[in-house]
Amino acid sequence: MTYLVNGLYIIAFGMFIYGLMGLTGPKTAVRGNLIAAVGMFIAVVATLISVRHTSNWILIIAGLVVGIALGVPPAKFTKMTAMPQLVAAFNGVGGGTVALIAWSEFINSQGFSHFDEEPTVHIVVGSLFAAIIGSISFWGSLIAFGKLQEILPGRPIGLGKLQQPLNLLLLIGAVAAAVVIGIGATNDGVSQLWMIAVLVLAGVLGLAVVLPIGGADMPVVISLLNALTGLSAAAAGLALNNTAMIVAGMIVGASGTILTNLMAKAMNRSIPAIVAGGFGGGGTAPGAGGDGEAKQAKATSAADAAIQMAYANQVIVVPGYGMAVAQAQHAVKEMAALLEAKGVEVKYAIHPVAGRMPGHMNVLLAEAEVSYDALKEMDDINGEFSRTDVALVIGANDVTNPAAREDASSPIYGMPVLNVDQAKSVIVLKRSMNSGFAGIDNPLFYADHTSMLFGDAKKSVGAVTEELKAL
Repeated sequence: MTYLVNGLYIIAFGMFIYGLMGLTGPKTAVRGNLIAAVGMFIAVVATLISVRHTSNWILIIAGLVVGIALGVPPAKFTKMTAMPQLVAAFNGVGGGTVALIAWSEFINSQGFSHFDEEPTVHIVVGSLFAAIIGSISFWGSLIAFGKLQEILPGRPIGLGKLQQPLNLLLLIGAVAAAVVIGIGATNDGVSQLWMIAVLVLAGVLGLAVVLPIGGADMPVVISLLNALTGLSAAAAGLALNNTAMIVAGMIVGASGTILTNLMAKAMNRSIPAIVAGGFGGGGTAPGAGGDGEAKQAKATSAADAAIQMAYANQVIVVPGYGMAVAQAQHAVKEMAALLEAKGVEVKYAIHPVAGRMPGHMNVLLAEAEVSYDALKEMDDINGEFSRTDVALVIGANDVTNPAAREDASSPIYGMPVLNVDQAKSVIVLKRSMNSGFAGIDNPLFYADHTSMLFGDAKKSVGAVTEELKAL
């Protein structure tokens, strides 16, 4: 029976890897996701086979039913605009599950000092590591969810200069409690209290780490928490001697770490700097000229925007969170099709951290069946703006802010941005003059060659489309 279980685990994590490979492109992403899901189903079956002598089948079945009931509806019915929140929530559930598994195993064994055989180092360290990291991931993900859902303010919430010393004390406390448990320096009753202390201190640390991070850094935070959840799952798998958990956890941890590093580089910020407290929170700021005098944005109409784009040689669409909120991707695809029918070349400029999660814009545009070849990464498209007649910015703020290149006093100075301001003409679709998630003003909106088309992005794009049809 052991050979059967191990064989199923090998098949399962082989499908995990193959499925992950499919996620590298939109054409194979759905198939890759299905392959990975089948792999997880096989892993669950293998686990159930391995515990065939258990007397807790009612609890196991109940857990599966509850998990399906709670997991399927959100995944099926959540709108694309709320997908970042869903990712944060699901990631948090994973971390919380790992923490509970570590706690449960500790309770069942009555503490590591009461194993039938002396517990090995990898069991002790793996379980305690899983408890700490899983708890951090769960509570940190809840804060990320709250900020993305706007239940909590997007601005940093912290204790200023006292925040980092507090975080350090919490980390030292959680590790110290884990060490006390690991060396078996307590009796059974007291050891349970120490285990609870580990979970509580790690949980408070998760809250304390993410609360001071501003909304502008949330995409990186989601990726980082995802990596932590993977590492905690791998550690739990090591303690439980579960091959599927080890491999799946390492895949998630490694891919999440790589993605976090790439996104941090895209923002020209280090991961420690992000964890130390970001910037952001939104708001409204007045435009200012070089002499400090307020400037006014220039409004335009759908008819004027349509005329500019209809007679352009090249139009670059720059999607942002505003497009996601308005669910305007299908309207954008229809508008682009009309422009292309008139001989206008249309491209899409994708910033790595546009939106609220990694790849947010790619997913939205792929949903609207926009050709993947038309989606251009920042490094590939930035040289095109100076040769572009019209840049159409749809709800993107911080990723188009020229202050990142030109203003050394700006909080985002040094962050690579899309060179939208270099286009001959810029049309910005926004509901209002509110700033983006970084909470800072964008000089692009007040430039002489920029005009603002105010309103819901979907309605504005639809109005432009109707004007294009009339030309």
